[in-house]
Amino acid sequence: MTEKALRLGTRRSKLAMAQSGHVADAVRQLTGRQVELVEITTYGDTSREHLAQIGGTGVFVVALREALLRGDVDFAVHSLKDLPTAEHPDLVLAAIPAREDARDVLVARDGLTFEQLPDGARVGTGSPRRMAQLNAYARSHGRTIETVPIRGNIDTRVGYVTKGELDAVVLAAAGLNRIGRSDVVTDYLSVDTVLPAPGQGALAIECTAADAGLVATLAELDDPLTRAAVTAERSLLAALEAGCSAPVGALADLLADGQVVHEMRLRGVVGTTDGSSLVQLSTTGPVPTSHDEAMALGRELADEMLAKGAAGLMGERAL
Repeated sequence: MTEKALRLGTRRSKLAMAQSGHVADAVRQLTGRQVELVEITTYGDTSREHLAQIGGTGVFVVALREALLRGDVDFAVHSLKDLPTAEHPDLVLAAIPAREDARDVLVARDGLTFEQLPDGARVGTGSPRRMAQLNAYARSHGRTIETVPIRGNIDTRVGYVTKGELDAVVLAAAGLNRIGRSDVVTDYLSVDTVLPAPGQGALAIECTAADAGLVATLAELDDPLTRAAVTAERSLLAALEAGCSAPVGALADLLADGQVVHEMRLRGVVGTTDGSSLVQLSTTGPVPTSHDEAMALGRELADEMLAKGAAGLMGERAL
């Protein structure tokens, strides 16, 4: 008898469907079973408020998790940066596949790079993290930009530029790559200029803890180095008691001699959205070999950042 199809819960956006489609293909190859996508509308998809106003944390996740817990779907795919840092007692993060490009990118009129934007250029982003770092970078080079809060899917955001409403928008490279739209990128922003959101570019595959067989199967899609990196980044975010809409950037990258990876460097930044104040620090240590070691790396850097005044730059902290 043919095993019944696995049901994969996904948001309905073009990007979410593309991400889930990639995971579905991988699970089909792994198991030989059919995988059907089950489209679910989340609060974050229907609300027209800016993410910073609705709290950000979990707004794209709650409906998917409820579907898992009801048994409407067998597993779900999230953008990891949307996932709350607190672990869910009944769900397990079964796999974090290899990460896509973690950088932010600029999509600007006339093919402009960030350096070429005119003084006072209007740059759209829904992210306080991006606002803080872009404004700080402009200030440090004696320039001004106007960061404009925007929402909407990738096509909507790119449309603000093509219609002439904004000079540029900032998006995640990973999203554009996954839907085959990297041709619109006019500049890749160095992580030395703009640190990405914790977990940016990574996917989270989640299922119920009770389904031990599926947990074990999905675990084969896990990339241990990606998991170690994003665990450290998310630990930093959690220790700062900041939600995923807070102006916090973090990136853990692996330092290698040739082909041998020997250390992990974790960088973190917190800033005011006008860019007038930033706390930016880094720490380097052995590549974590356990969840606890990765968590410790994040907490260590968060403690240093808090000692430098990071808490006062984040506005209202997540409780």
